[in-house]
Amino acid sequence: MTVNTDNRLMSGISLSSEFATLQRAFGISLDDMEWLTLNAMKSAFWPFDGRLKIINEQIKPGFASLRAAQAAADLTTA
Repeated sequence: MTVNTDNRLMSGISLSSEFATLQRAFGISLDDMEWLTLNAMKSAFWPFDGRLKIINEQIKPGFASLRAAQAAADLTTA
């Protein structure tokens, strides 16, 4: 399963808004979002080495940053 937008420039829907909708409707977690994002990149029509580079250099570090920010926010609200 992947999460995608359809005609995002015409509809004003972003991948971020799609994930926000999934979180509100189904309560998906950051772990779920990462899994869906990784699954999408693994399924992309792109050479393997390019997909692996994006996964290791952008997706995983991006989600690590989100987790760190979430943990910091949790500490300030606790």
